[in-house]
Amino acid sequence: MKKSLLLFFGLSSIIVQSALSQQVKAGTWRATLLRDGHSLPFGLDISPKAGGKYTVFALNGSERLPLDDAYFQNDSLHIPMLIFDSDLVVKVTENKMSGVWKKLINGVWANRLPFTADFGSVYLFTKNPQPASFDVSGKWQTYFYKDNGDSTKAVGIFEQKGSKLSGTFLTATGDYRYLAGDVIKDSLFLSCFDGSHVYMFRAKISNNVIRGGLWAGASGFQKFGCYKDANASLPDPYKLTYLKDGYETIDFSFPTPDGKMVSLKDERYKNKVVILQISGTWCPNCMDETRFMVPWYKKNNSRGVEVINLSFERSLDMKISGPKIEFMKKRFGVPYSVVLAGLNDATAGKSLPMLNKVAGYPTTIFIDKKGKVRQIHTGFSGPGTGKYYEEFIEEFNLLINKLLAE
Repeated sequence: MKKSLLLFFGLSSIIVQSALSQQVKAGTWRATLLRDGHSLPFGLDISPKAGGKYTVFALNGSERLPLDDAYFQNDSLHIPMLIFDSDLVVKVTENKMSGVWKKLINGVWANRLPFTADFGSVYLFTKNPQPASFDVSGKWQTYFYKDNGDSTKAVGIFEQKGSKLSGTFLTATGDYRYLAGDVIKDSLFLSCFDGSHVYMFRAKISNNVIRGGLWAGASGFQKFGCYKDANASLPDPYKLTYLKDGYETIDFSFPTPDGKMVSLKDERYKNKVVILQISGTWCPNCMDETRFMVPWYKKNNSRGVEVINLSFERSLDMKISGPKIEFMKKRFGVPYSVVLAGLNDATAGKSLPMLNKVAGYPTTIFIDKKGKVRQIHTGFSGPGTGKYYEEFIEEFNLLINKLLAE
């Protein structure tokens, strides 16, 4: 018995010492995901914290996006993005990491891409920048082409300094967040990783025309074309989603994760200006809007404004979607109600039958003190869009001030 106990404690000591010896160099790492023979680069900034965990930021251009605390499990480092069911699982040596990025979809690890990282490097597509043959700074009318020949309209906005490139694409339902990369001779390269989105753009540049491809996630691909146009535009975001004829109001009763039913008829919302966020925990653009909405609500709630987040998820089972909603609320400090409103698929409109459709995520609905719908805005221009984000905030505040003054 004594020998067995000694052996047990000896093995336990070895396991503990092994776990304690695992560590990651603090600082910046150049990370890449491999897709169809192409390397999609982004940055990781890692620093140690208490309890053997690590604080991690994904670096996309000027963005420092906080991921969840990294930790060692067995012999692998996990860098999770729990809100998006995403995880980097890697082996660590002194200056290198190698492993896999994987994403959970409906309970299955469906998407996987090989991952590597090198310590101390900060470049994206080229380590030794050369003078670029073109400067693509400015505004570009853009079309993303589908296999059936249809296209989706977008607006590319780019800023180039030397060969370094940053920007994004605006669409009717949101933006591509923070993109960063390089112009190398006559070619454009951009990438982004935010735990949910994995984007890489590669294209050829000629006079006022950019043509190339978008690699998205583990398998998505679309061709796209950009045409220099200072007047490039999108459909009016206030006309994409609207009330059907005969409706002036919205009515619903949806549950929170703890089972409480929330309705616009509740006393909390009477004689108030109410903002409805059509959202989803899986949606990075929706999280950008929530980052804006939470501090805005805390500052303006006392003026007579309320917010309800209508979350459309991948499952109607509250045991599956409830924890995701609660995690999102905790992560962003959401003080207003978040309810499970429906599925984020073609059936989404059934939850709100008074709307012509749910055209995109997020969609923001503005309701006056009498309960009438006054505006519906599809999409969200996030902070990665620069002046377009500032313009959205200005329009948002002007509308709320108008409704409060009535």
